[in-house]
Amino acid sequence: MPELPEVETVRKRLEPLVRGRTIVRADVLDPRLVDPATPAHVSARLAGARIGRLERRGKYLVVRLDDDAAVLVHLRMTGNVLHLSGQEAPPYVRATLHLDDGARVVFSDVRRFGTWLVLEADEVAPYLDERLGPEPFDAGFGAATLRRAFARRRAPVKALLLDQRLIAGVGNIYADEALYRARIHPTTPAGEVSRSALARLAAAVRDVLLVGIESQGASIRDYRTPAGGYGSMQERFQVFERDGEACLRCGTRIVKLVVAGRGTHVCPRCQRPPRAVPR
Repeated sequence: MPELPEVETVRKRLEPLVRGRTIVRADVLDPRLVDPATPAHVSARLAGARIGRLERRGKYLVVRLDDDAAVLVHLRMTGNVLHLSGQEAPPYVRATLHLDDGARVVFSDVRRFGTWLVLEADEVAPYLDERLGPEPFDAGFGAATLRRAFARRRAPVKALLLDQRLIAGVGNIYADEALYRARIHPTTPAGEVSRSALARLAAAVRDVLLVGIESQGASIRDYRTPAGGYGSMQERFQVFERDGEACLRCGTRIVKLVVAGRGTHVCPRCQRPPRAVPR
């Protein structure tokens, strides 16, 4: 699933191409994309609107319109936002925005999990704030943020890193990479992570997300940039999808576990598992 770096890459690459452009026509081809609204309602709402700035909140791409309403785009597992100028559209197109310069913004999504939600100006912040915790790049994000989120929690630390209500934007890839950098085993009960380890983890979360953004995301399956290109973060993975390969720090073979229902990659030596509590 595209995570914060992938969505931020889409935002940065797409905004200069669409900001100030008018949507001449909006074709919503898949009712599931905009449910519970109807394709006809969304198409009519977007036609004639001018695109303003593009924002990101967690894994949401927030496309602001000229009246400060917004389209909240969530890529989910296989969604892609592509900017096309004359090129043939890819398969599995679910919606197309036709712009006044002749270009098209196309949303393709083979598994059809992605969503578009049109919200009026006063609805955007309440909707997002109800569902999302602090951003890892907020000025106040740090060990104290994690300490408050993890306090007295017995759930594995990885499970809480994936909880968007606690920390916005981190998914499976970057959770594994951050825990490895911080030398924390993903099954460690969150409330038992030491203060020093929490400081390492907060720094590691920011660091791996920055590397992901610099790499334009990870194209390990479906994710593409708006130009149809590939990110390169997969070339910089230290543990994710490297099971059976040697740890880059100690040479121990990376193993794959299942934590919180997700495939999880760990160096057994660098990330010592928590000790069992005797009964």
